[in-house]
Amino acid sequence: MTIHASLPRRAVAELVGTAGLLVVVIGSGIQAAELSRDTGVALVANSLASAIGLGLIITLFGPLSGAHLNPVVTLTSWWARRTGGEGLGGREALVYTAAQTAGAIGGAVLAEVMFGRAPGTFSTQIRGGGHLLVGEVVATAGLVLVIQGLERIGRPKLIPAAVAGYIAAAIWFTSSGSFANPAGTIGRAFSDSFTGIAPRSLPGFIAAQVVGGVLGLALAALLYGSTRRGERQAPADVVRVTGPAGAISPVNPAYETIG
Repeated sequence: MTIHASLPRRAVAELVGTAGLLVVVIGSGIQAAELSRDTGVALVANSLASAIGLGLIITLFGPLSGAHLNPVVTLTSWWARRTGGEGLGGREALVYTAAQTAGAIGGAVLAEVMFGRAPGTFSTQIRGGGHLLVGEVVATAGLVLVIQGLERIGRPKLIPAAVAGYIAAAIWFTSSGSFANPAGTIGRAFSDSFTGIAPRSLPGFIAAQVVGGVLGLALAALLYGSTRRGERQAPADVVRVTGPAGAISPVNPAYETIG
């Protein structure tokens, strides 16, 4: 995807998009838990709202920043550039990651305020155990594989719907509930709610997500081959940004270009 946007504009898009995602995830979790004491019903509501919100956010912010919303996704973009494809440079990746993390924390605090809860309260929900970490590896690897696979077979238009569908499913089929996002995981530590995670559980989850991202990239390369350069070169003054989970072509037909 070719983006005529400065790095500050793209960083703001990543910040706002990630904040919006955390508002959806945490807000729907709080609402669901308040409306039903049945955990299964609450999880259905939370997973559907999270998937719909994620798809809409990717569709909205994809043309501006690529809608990474996730440091693992940003790292796949950086790696694509390092290995000869199109992606983010090191400085851009750092800015994206910082914006995503700040946005996730801000979104969590906003969700708490929106429901009349004390903002900034850390979660007390400990998520420990090796089986949960395996779940995070699987969830993150699957996310990267879904989007890398669609990019490499030339079907990037399916990415918003595919990512939303995958996350809705992964919330149910993984033992961890599919956090699959280091920034989002940090943000959820600031909400003592249905979707929260205690700060002491962060290191294990984030490490598992990084491992999952590497595994997803390796599987994509094994199944679909190495990344491909675009068929035409973008103008020298155009910033090339990869789409969700590391789109690699300079022109991504999944989104319209924003000037």
